Amino acid sequence: MFDLDRIQEIWVTISRNKVRSFLTAFGVFWGIFTLVVMIGSGDGLERGVMEGVKGFATNSCFLGSAPTSIAYKGFQKGRTWNIHNKDIDNLSDSIPEIEILSPILWGSLTNNNVIYGDQTGTYHVKGLYPNYAKIEKQQLSYGRFINDIDILKKRKVCVIGTKVYEKLFPQRDNPINKNVKVNGIYYQIIGVTNGISDINIGDKLESSVLVPFSTLQQINNQGDIIHFMAVVSKEKVSAKYIEDRIKEVLKSTNNIHPDDYRAIWSFNMEKEYNMYMNLFDGVSILIWIVGLGTLIAGIVGVCNIMLVTVKERTKEIGIRRAIGAQPHTIIIQIMMESIVLTAISGIVGLCMGVYALYLADIFWVQKQENLFILNPMITFSLAIFSLLILLISGLLAGAIPASRALKIKAIDAIREE
Repeated sequence: MFDLDRIQEIWVTISRNKVRSFLTAFGVFWGIFTLVVMIGSGDGLERGVMEGVKGFATNSCFLGSAPTSIAYKGFQKGRTWNIHNKDIDNLSDSIPEIEILSPILWGSLTNNNVIYGDQTGTYHVKGLYPNYAKIEKQQLSYGRFINDIDILKKRKVCVIGTKVYEKLFPQRDNPINKNVKVNGIYYQIIGVTNGISDINIGDKLESSVLVPFSTLQQINNQGDIIHFMAVVSKEKVSAKYIEDRIKEVLKSTNNIHPDDYRAIWSFNMEKEYNMYMNLFDGVSILIWIVGLGTLIAGIVGVCNIMLVTVKERTKEIGIRRAIGAQPHTIIIQIMMESIVLTAISGIVGLCMGVYALYLADIFWVQKQENLFILNPMITFSLAIFSLLILLISGLLAGAIPASRALKIKAIDAIREE
């Protein structure tokens, strides 16, 4: 244990050269401050992006038809084709690794196509199956989502997004069972929904009108055409595998050349998700490299100042050795000076870094819209880990000067002026 007299002695020693000690301490302060701010910002960015995809199936993909680019079986290049209801059944039977397969249909989009009373608005209309709610989680504020009976009976019902509701019902009345006119057809409102994630498929759910797929397919009068479909793979099955298998089956059943990569467009959510995760890993590694590099530079400064201190106190150390001071006493003194200098500046840097993240969150992040940063901060465990790094760094910074002090011979030190 170290008594107060020894700690006071260490503080007096550090205070002898205030400017030099301040500059050295600032190097450690800046290193830990930079590390904390960078880690907190990186974690905030990751939290913001993950919040944006929360509630959306990350092992999903979306596919649709596009003009062919290769002539095949008598069909010319540039032929247009469509996915049909039979393709959905065929895919479900042919690919057992599919967990969810949900066809999606678009309604016509015209100016002020949604009307209730004297309120109008322009919104996307989507035809969905009930299982789509398992792909993009719903947050219902009123009523329910589309169910199987709505599909079977082709009911003229709809679920409106929260922004549609706010526009059509400025008085915030209960909209359930009210009739709203959508593209010239009256639908009964059965629910009000808001998507949890920020993923935009055509348009966000909060700005859309959702109707039963079978109802919209009949109203569009386009037969059994499907505009595109959403697919989720089973657990431990890659969405890329499902995507490739679906393309193979669709090409085979619709007379499309196997090497025609333009005939089917696709968007792989799993691929995008993994890309972001790899990006965050890379950013995290870069942050630690830069942050630790800055911190090491500060620690090297502490080591240098301790070497200078030992050089300046050669006579003092020699006298103490001559009157019987034990080697471990000299080591403890040098090491404690290094640890105190490192710990004080490091703890201040840690606290200031946390406070800087707090201020940035209050006065900037929370006031910005569509900013992919959420709650920039560091965890308690990371703060403790940073303190351990400081203590270890302080010990390492004092190790070389302490060993140098032990090599000083008493007789040589006493001769030095």
